[in-house]
Amino acid sequence: MDREQWGSRWGFVLAAVGSAIGLGNIWRFPYVAYKNGGGAFLIPYMFALLTTGLSFVALEFVIGKKYRGSAPLSYFRINRRMEFVGWWQFAISFVIMTYYAVILGWAMSYIGFSATLAWGTDTKDFLFNSYLNVLPNASVTNFGGIEWHAFIPLLIIWVITLAISYRGVKQGIERVSKIAIPTLVVLFLIFVIRAVTLPGSSLGLNAFFEPQWNQLLNPEIWKAAYSQIFYSLSLAMGIMITYSSYLPEKTDTTNNAFIAAFSNSGFELLAGFGIFAALGFMAHNSGVAVKDLAAGGIGLAFVVLPQIINQLPFPQFFGIVFFACLLIAGITSLISLLEVCISAATEKFGWDRHRAVLTIGGLATLVSVAYSTRGGMYLLDVVDNFVNGFGVLPSAVFEIVLVLWVFHKMKPLMEEANLHSQIRLGGYFKISLGFITPVMLVIILFSSLITNISTVYGGYPVNFVGVFGWGMVILMLVFAVLISRLSWKDKRVFEKKEEKE
Repeated sequence: MDREQWGSRWGFVLAAVGSAIGLGNIWRFPYVAYKNGGGAFLIPYMFALLTTGLSFVALEFVIGKKYRGSAPLSYFRINRRMEFVGWWQFAISFVIMTYYAVILGWAMSYIGFSATLAWGTDTKDFLFNSYLNVLPNASVTNFGGIEWHAFIPLLIIWVITLAISYRGVKQGIERVSKIAIPTLVVLFLIFVIRAVTLPGSSLGLNAFFEPQWNQLLNPEIWKAAYSQIFYSLSLAMGIMITYSSYLPEKTDTTNNAFIAAFSNSGFELLAGFGIFAALGFMAHNSGVAVKDLAAGGIGLAFVVLPQIINQLPFPQFFGIVFFACLLIAGITSLISLLEVCISAATEKFGWDRHRAVLTIGGLATLVSVAYSTRGGMYLLDVVDNFVNGFGVLPSAVFEIVLVLWVFHKMKPLMEEANLHSQIRLGGYFKISLGFITPVMLVIILFSSLITNISTVYGGYPVNFVGVFGWGMVILMLVFAVLISRLSWKDKRVFEKKEEKE
């Protein structure tokens, strides 16, 4: 059976943008920007986008298109010794999607809660006690029972995701992306326009954009900017390689990479406008400073925003709009994580798509159940920190160093990209990927390593972090090495076109 292809260029671009735009764009970027210099943060942020984001997306797009396979297969075709990096990225995507789905289940529940503002006035107590019934402490041996409020929407999320993936690239992923991304933009614009027209919104926008120029000399700000760009664009997880492997041969990958990267950053800035305008409104009504309300992550989305929604005109409507945005942004990202695994499994084991979707999706659903227990919140926090910090970052370093330095694929990849691209890759691309990006990644990686070795993450018990943090990273690496030693069942993997060396 021939490899699937996207039905149109814009179908691919929207799917790639949908993968990049996720929960982090809405709940992470605004807070990261605010606490790292406000308006001044946009300078290192744009610098990171121009020196790492654009080039890295362009690299992964051309790898997928040239070698026409999943991440493991593409790396295998570069050099057999590199296959393990692809399976490492497979493991990263698998682990992330198991807890990502749970958060989407929460968002789905909160759409329903919005109809009656069920979270009340104490939104923190509602989330942690009434809804999730979180245990008082984290424990390796005690996760409590399954919390059905979280479990049932989790199953619904997986049914939706697997149904989309089951239909394939063109009829499933592309069709949904063409509907979901425009819908997301329209709904989020409604939320942002309402937020910036509220009394007090200028307080939040001033806090968000007011530049702290002295922060530009702080290296932590630059590390934060590069980290935000890197994680936001879904890099080194196999997603962009997998998606671009479904492109027709005569495709302008560089132009598409620029569109995807700039669209992602544009949405992040839009999120900054909306979130901080809403925070300004709440500060105005409550008589407190914006800095006392600013938060990121789960706390922003499920604690602070419901408090703000309570005070809005037509709160039920805007509650539904906001949590629908979270759900849509998350679903398109979850689909892409699953596709990394589906594509790799069909090629490695010779499965058809339907078998791969049911097998991998079923396994992921079972693993996700652990996050729907009363102790699941603690597990999610630790796994997320370590998989991103010590899974994704080393994966990116290996990808760049092996592809460009060890196996010397810079020239053939640039030639492939420039063959059909309006924007030609040249010296800028070489400096960006060959030097700036790996240096920044190593700095961020070692900084994170030092922090997590010197201090137990999150104040959790040492054994809890050891088992579910460091243990998860080791498990992913062992899995990657072992699977890479198995033979390929689909013999078409050896049909590799000749490269111009």
